[in-house]
Amino acid sequence: MTESFLLIVEDELEIAELIDFHANRDGYETKIVHSGRTALEVISQDQPDLMILDLMLPDVDGLEVLRRVRRLEKGNDTPILIVSAKGDESDVVAGIELGADDYVTKPFSPRILMARIRNILRRRNPEIDAGKNDPDRFSLCGGNLVIDPGRHVVTLHGDQIELTLTEFGMLQYLAARPGFVRTREQIISAVHGRSTVLSSRTVDVHVTALRRKLGEFGDRIETVRGVGYRFAEASERVIDD
Repeated sequence: MTESFLLIVEDELEIAELIDFHANRDGYETKIVHSGRTALEVISQDQPDLMILDLMLPDVDGLEVLRRVRRLEKGNDTPILIVSAKGDESDVVAGIELGADDYVTKPFSPRILMARIRNILRRRNPEIDAGKNDPDRFSLCGGNLVIDPGRHVVTLHGDQIELTLTEFGMLQYLAARPGFVRTREQIISAVHGRSTVLSSRTVDVHVTALRRKLGEFGDRIETVRGVGYRFAEASERVIDD
């Protein structure tokens, strides 16, 4: 397998070089750009395996970059990891709602950042862990919803639906055991790893987006009051709160 290509979008030179150093040491190919406009030019020509995106950029705001990338044919499925000093819950929620796959606040531990990067790339390229946790494809909702972990594809009535890596991981985790209730903390740990600290609100935002994308089957992801979520078995109908 060829080495993964990371696009680092960061206007603070020291931080950009810090990320670049650790990424190169871990064997990744990298490119640093210092503005949102340049990042959009790069991604429109050469799709990276992962974009590491700062929010406070000198020209185009990072959230606007994220919004535009998700509209591009070459960028709508590019994993995006936000690294920003803006750490309020509202900032994290805004990034997730626009399609970011993960969010790291500054100052950060380089080791944790690289672990997040590896986690995202593993979910994008399941063959990296082939033979460890590579369950077969399975169908739900009378065969109308099919989840294929090996190809990292979800189809609804035969048509592929676009999910972020986090949304895919959540759906796979919940749907693998229909009827089993999962807490928000369990969901975060299963999708992002035990070292990740995200708020319950962030999980709720992902669930809302996932329900919307699943259309008529969105209500199969049920809220269990005071606990978390589950993917309902066909015979169950529970009113969400």
